[in-house]
Amino acid sequence: MPEVTELPRKSSAGQRLVRTTANKMTEANIKRLVSKLSQMRGAALKLGPFMSIQDTHILPPEVDKIFRRVQDSANYMPDWQMEQVLASALGPSWSDNFSSFDRIPFAAASIGQVHNAVLRASVSPTGQEERVAIKIQFTNIANSITSDLGYVKLFLTAGRLLPKGLFLDCTVQVMKDELADECDYSREAHFLRRITRQVFLDRILVSKYLGCGMAIAKRIIELCLRELFQFRLMQTDPNWTNFLWNSATQQVSLFDFGATREYTKEFMDNWLHLLQAATREDRKACTDWSLRLGYLTGEENEIMLNVHVDSMILLATPFRPSAPQPFAFGPGSPWSDITGQIRARISVMLQHRLTPPPRETYSLNRKLSGAFLLASRLGAVVDAKRLWDDVVDGYQFSE
Repeated sequence: MPEVTELPRKSSAGQRLVRTTANKMTEANIKRLVSKLSQMRGAALKLGPFMSIQDTHILPPEVDKIFRRVQDSANYMPDWQMEQVLASALGPSWSDNFSSFDRIPFAAASIGQVHNAVLRASVSPTGQEERVAIKIQFTNIANSITSDLGYVKLFLTAGRLLPKGLFLDCTVQVMKDELADECDYSREAHFLRRITRQVFLDRILVSKYLGCGMAIAKRIIELCLRELFQFRLMQTDPNWTNFLWNSATQQVSLFDFGATREYTKEFMDNWLHLLQAATREDRKACTDWSLRLGYLTGEENEIMLNVHVDSMILLATPFRPSAPQPFAFGPGSPWSDITGQIRARISVMLQHRLTPPPRETYSLNRKLSGAFLLASRLGAVVDAKRLWDDVVDGYQFSE
């Protein structure tokens, strides 16, 4: 039986994380570890999705299983704690701001939980009662990020289960920065202002409630392209619950802007050059732009060069002039075969990669692959080349 020891947590919450000293764990130890990680919220709940590419889970199966179960076990904070947070941010008479407030949240995730409420006309920016979603951050979540990720890293490295090409230190640092950004509700409100009307207060974020529905694949892909090449501002969390379909207006409603990223013009110029080279199946140009972006060092062996360029060309397939349109994403489609080829190359890249990918691409690739995955799960057929042309043809490169 593998040994399991407990390490003391030094975070303000006083929680603890279990360290494993063997590659495999019993069901009892897995349950124990899931229980410990579930207490950590942000770091533990985000790690699995953060390290997924094209629905390929880079973590070993036994470790991936643990983080999937942690996601499934997420709970909301007790009522007394929610009351404490609201009173701290809005004052002891916080409830006076609302005509109604559902004390049980309708959603709970890694950073906070969300409640239905109706804002009173006297405090509403519209001067009328408004149905709103109240996003409340978990207590001490921001202060615990560094220690939580430190213990998660310790767990992942204990059994030497990860390939060296994962560059865990870099992955953890990028994740740390992104989690810190997501805990900054003022930052999230700043991006909300640029997209929609909103009101924000300290650790509570209030935004207009948009309702429920399912996003349509065509709109999701279009939105993804516009975020990249028109706005250079992307909501990078491809979680399906962040996209709501408005059947009356035939529009996608996008929300939860904590994971929003802004890209420099220089980076986006170079990244679009790379993607355009991939659509042309120009292998030399793919290599050149990958070197400029920092995907490659110039010292890679032929195996790494080939699988990297192959992956870029495969990823760009829906936008290639030679691709049949409308492009089918569902099971048994060409895209289904392509994702299998990409998965096979990811494992090879993790063996031969000499440098971590550019920081900007962690979230960008996650969103783009997430859009394609959504289209695949919906069995969508989309004229992807037309969407690409409509957005990219108007792009202005810097001199």
